[in-house]
Amino acid sequence: MPHRALLVIFCLIVQTCAIAQESSSVNIKRIVIDAGHGGRDPGTVSPDGRVKEKDITLSVALKLGNLIKKNHPSIEIVYTRKTDVAVALSKRSEIANKSKADLFISIHVNAARSRAASGSETFVMGTDKTSSNLEVSMLENSVILLEGDDYHTKYEGFNPNDPESYIVFTLLQNAYLEQSLLMASLVQKHFGKGPIKVNRGIKQAPFLVLWKTSMPSVLIELGFISNNNDYKVLSSTKNHDRFAELIYTAFEEFRSQYDKGYNNLDYVTPSSANSDVKPTYQDTHYRVQIFSGKNIIPATSREFKGETNIGQIQSGTIYKYTVGKYSTLEEAERAKTRIRKKFPQAFIIKVSNGKIVPL
Repeated sequence: MPHRALLVIFCLIVQTCAIAQESSSVNIKRIVIDAGHGGRDPGTVSPDGRVKEKDITLSVALKLGNLIKKNHPSIEIVYTRKTDVAVALSKRSEIANKSKADLFISIHVNAARSRAASGSETFVMGTDKTSSNLEVSMLENSVILLEGDDYHTKYEGFNPNDPESYIVFTLLQNAYLEQSLLMASLVQKHFGKGPIKVNRGIKQAPFLVLWKTSMPSVLIELGFISNNNDYKVLSSTKNHDRFAELIYTAFEEFRSQYDKGYNNLDYVTPSSANSDVKPTYQDTHYRVQIFSGKNIIPATSREFKGETNIGQIQSGTIYKYTVGKYSTLEEAERAKTRIRKKFPQAFIIKVSNGKIVPL
C-alpha cells in the first residue's frame, strides 16, 4: 500500500483514539500478557547459542500471570501464548483488543552489537529521534518477515527494514499514552531493585505489537542477552521469578492510580518550577490538550511553539499540557483546528470544577 494511503489510515486512527482518551475511565478487569517471540522465531540468542529470548519471555510471562491471578482472582489473565508457539504480531494485538483488555504487557529480551550494552528499558508506542530506539524497534518488528510473503498486505505495506515506513508512525496518537507512560515509569522504578540494576529509562518507539492495541500498553526489555553480566541473570529461572515480582509490584501501584479514572485528575496550581501555568478554574469549560510527559515544562518553553495561555494537569506522575479556556465546545473546536497545525495530535477535554469530565 502506498505511504500516502497509510497516512490516511493513521489519521483516522488518530481521531478514533483521541475520542477514546477523552472518555476513558475504567477499572482493570482483564490483562493481556504477551511473551515475545516463540516457535520458529527464537528472538535474540545468547552468544553461546544456549539461551533463547522466547524461553525467557515465556517463563517470566507465566510467572507474572500467576502472581496477578493469585492476588487478584477477579482479574482475568489472557496470554498471547502459553507454550512455545509462533504468534504473529498482528494476532497479539488482535487478542488484546478482542478480549477488551485494560492493560497489555509485552515482555522481551534485548541484544546489541556492542557487548557493553546493558540494562532494562520499557517502551511505549511512539516515535522519537533516537536512532538506538529505532534500531530496537526494527529488530523486534523484523519478525513479521517470518510470517510469509503476505506480510505486506497484513501490515498495510509496512516494511520493517525500511526507515521510511516508520514515518507514518509520527501521526499515530496513542489514546492511552499517559497511562502507558505511568506503567512504564513504575516498571523502571521497581527494576532498580532487581537483578539487573542498570536503568535505561522509558522510551518511545514504533513497535508493531503496540501499534493497534486499544488499551494502555508497554513493551519491557528485561536486559541484554548479548552482555555477559545480563546474560548470567537472564539465564537463571530464579531471576525470572524476581522479574515477575517487580513487574507485579509496578502493576499494583499502577492499578491503584489507574482505577481512579479521569475524575480524580486535578489542575496543578502555579509553582516555582512553572510560575506562569494558569491556576485552577472552578467552572465548566473546554481546553485543547496538546501533549503530555513526565517532566514539568515552563509555559515559556519553545516546546509550546509560541502558544500562550498554557495549562497543566497532573495525572499521577504524568503532566498534561493544554492551550486555552473556552466557554463553549464550538469555540474549542475552532481553536483545535488552528492548534492542530502545530500539534497534529491535539484534542479537546472538558473541565468542570477543576476536574476532567467526559465530553
